[in-house]
Amino acid sequence: MQAKMKLTKLEKAWILYDVGNSAFILLVSTLFPIYFNEIAGEAGISSVDYLAYWGYAASAVTIIVAFLGPVLGTMTDFKGWKKPIFLGSMLLGTAGCLLLGFVRSWLVFLVLFVIAKCGFSASLIFYDAMLSDVTTPERMDEVSAKGFAFGYIGSCIPFVAGLVLVLSASSFGISQMQAMTAAFAISAAWWFLATVPLWRTYKQIYYVEAKRSIVRASFRRLWNTLKQIRSYPQVFWFLLAFFCYIDGVYTIIDMATAYGTALGLDTTGLLLALLVTQVVAFPATLLFGRLSGSYSPKRLISVCIVAYTLITLFGMTLDSQVKFWILAVCVGLFQGGVQALSRSYFAKIIPKEQSGEYFGIFDICGKGASFLGTMLVSVTSQLTHSLHYGIGSLVVLFLLGFILFQKSCKYAK
Repeated sequence: MQAKMKLTKLEKAWILYDVGNSAFILLVSTLFPIYFNEIAGEAGISSVDYLAYWGYAASAVTIIVAFLGPVLGTMTDFKGWKKPIFLGSMLLGTAGCLLLGFVRSWLVFLVLFVIAKCGFSASLIFYDAMLSDVTTPERMDEVSAKGFAFGYIGSCIPFVAGLVLVLSASSFGISQMQAMTAAFAISAAWWFLATVPLWRTYKQIYYVEAKRSIVRASFRRLWNTLKQIRSYPQVFWFLLAFFCYIDGVYTIIDMATAYGTALGLDTTGLLLALLVTQVVAFPATLLFGRLSGSYSPKRLISVCIVAYTLITLFGMTLDSQVKFWILAVCVGLFQGGVQALSRSYFAKIIPKEQSGEYFGIFDICGKGASFLGTMLVSVTSQLTHSLHYGIGSLVVLFLLGFILFQKSCKYAK
């Protein structure tokens, strides 16, 4: 087991951004679907269509980021570009989060949600790519794990503040919709303020010298990388595996509340259960980070994929609040581990000076918004007229992810 590590100032600033942006993603998986359900219900949208439209919006984010992410990621590999593009993406996300609280049209809400989520997803491409600059390869697993771990527990602070407002709106003399608006604003401010230390301390260490035509050079470099990626079988097969299993993970995160709401479960119970997920994920993720010093990250990632397969099968039986709480705890045990270890594992097997470019491709494979997973759930739900079969379809992604990941491991040095 590794000795306890002491974080540097830059590592702390990098981890703090995870604390900030996680507040937004917690809203996306909790209050956003409930808010959307309220305004969609007023417009006469059915529960099945509500879940499908939410899934389509999440899928739209991934399509957009899939086109823009790799190009922007490649641009950030040039000297002096990573920080400004990262900050621009963050500002787009925080502004969108703030404005969402003032929308009362379900269609406008979905459009604005796509814009805000694109800003969030794009910022994560550049944030993840910074990992090579802020720490050493030997510390990556644990620093990455601490980012997710403290992100989980830190995001609970603005979430609890917003939840108190929503649940006690009448006591504060405001409507529940006004309380939702305030909750969105609190999370947007939290996200922005948590970015400031990284904004002030980050310096790009690994880079490619800037060209006269940055955009043209970015497209050329990206095209060359896509052609050459087959020459790096470990990276190639890992990306295919990651595309499958992480899509399943993020689909569960994105659609858990929407799924429970569509099943008619108590809203307050759903929110509290997902808060428990964050609390459980904090020590569980730290544990995975520590375990990476004694066990191969490849073995730990495999364990997480198997666990998610079983979680999905259990999710098909969901019909009560108690089962949702059990599901929430189980997700919390493995969610941070698979995210953190996948991020640090990928950072180790790619060229450091091309981290932005490679993490742009990495983001397509899942963290943007889980395109394949959300589409699979949405289409299956509508074709079978069953929410349970919709969620159950994710098993296919985890099985494929496990098989492809084992193939990737065969090429490890």
